[in-house]
Amino acid sequence: MKLSKIAVKKDEVPVGAVIVFNNKIIAKGYNKRNKSNLTIDHAEIIAITKASKKLKDWRLSECDLYVSLEPCEMCKSIIKEARLKNVYYLVSQNSDKVQHNKTEFIKLDNKKSNIYNKIYSEYKKQLSDFFLDKR
Repeated sequence: MKLSKIAVKKDEVPVGAVIVFNNKIIAKGYNKRNKSNLTIDHAEIIAITKASKKLKDWRLSECDLYVSLEPCEMCKSIIKEARLKNVYYLVSQNSDKVQHNKTEFIKLDNKKSNIYNKIYSEYKKQLSDFFLDKR
């Protein structure tokens, strides 16, 4: 609640988040998107960034996240990528929330182009080689 109150005082959406590791708070965050003008400055992402720096690992599989509002889709994706163990939230997102995003995702697909085929093949090999080397 303290973190969400700080956000309100700064004219931000009132969301606060903490990350707990071994029963201790290791990171805190509150929304800062309006102040920073950065899309990603949500409470959860700020807390994840701080926890990752503190633990010197992007994998937070032994950590729990406590957040005042159910995470948005962007934060949910990042939470999954960070491999957080559990996420606890107080209030669910409003299901009537207006979706302002009109972005379309379009796969490049021009098999008739020699340049496309060359870049496509080169990238697929690069990606495959990278993971083969890691595993």
